[in-house]
Amino acid sequence: MSATAPPPTPAAPPKTPAPPPTAAPRPRVPELHDAGTLHRDAVDADRWVVNGLVKVTGEVHLGDGTLVGTVAIGGRLTATNLHYRGTVDVDGAVEATGNVTGSGALSTGATLHATTADLRGSVRVAGALTFERAGKVRGNLTCASAVVGELHLDGEAHIPGELGGVAITARLTEDSTLGTIRARSVVLRAKRPNLVDKVFFRTVTVMVERVEAETTELEGVDVAFVRSPKITLGPNAHVTEYEGAIVKRHPTSRVGFESKSPRPYGLRR
Repeated sequence: MSATAPPPTPAAPPKTPAPPPTAAPRPRVPELHDAGTLHRDAVDADRWVVNGLVKVTGEVHLGDGTLVGTVAIGGRLTATNLHYRGTVDVDGAVEATGNVTGSGALSTGATLHATTADLRGSVRVAGALTFERAGKVRGNLTCASAVVGELHLDGEAHIPGELGGVAITARLTEDSTLGTIRARSVVLRAKRPNLVDKVFFRTVTVMVERVEAETTELEGVDVAFVRSPKITLGPNAHVTEYEGAIVKRHPTSRVGFESKSPRPYGLRR
């Protein structure tokens, strides 16, 4: 009689390969000074001072930043306070828990957030802009939409989405386009043409889709619809439709639909 064969030994489960070792996070440095032309993978510092041309591939995390020259950042930029003079180009978002001040050109590929801001030059934001308390922009402001406490704008603006806040004041010296503005008070004034502008038929065109506010003051701008209990129409203001009361109206202001034809060829410059 043949012996009974022993049962087969179960195969051992395959071993799970160990994950590759990860590099330890870089410690934050207290202070970092960069001058001249150089490249960094990332920046994490309590204070970063730049004077020159710096390119950062990854993200930048700061306490305070003072950037002079040209700085390009491939990731996002977070800081407590940020001051710049020159060009700052960020592919990601810019987030500041404190103040952002600067002059030159600031551009982001996502959003811009700050508690307060005082900016001169060109500000271009691919996404939404947020100033929690107050923001002042002197120059060109372009963003998808904006939420502000108070906004003081002097220059040019292109905001196709909604602009919301408590108080919005704008003096527009270049052609501008705005979507819907919602605030307690709205003051929009376009630059009045001087003698040279009149000779060469140069005028500033400001087109606004909608304004909703408790008080509205318009001068030299064209608004499709206004809803406001108190509307003041200054020189050359035009409102197509409105709900509320016009409490003051300049003789050159207009209300209602208008059909505009282009100037004859010989009058164009």
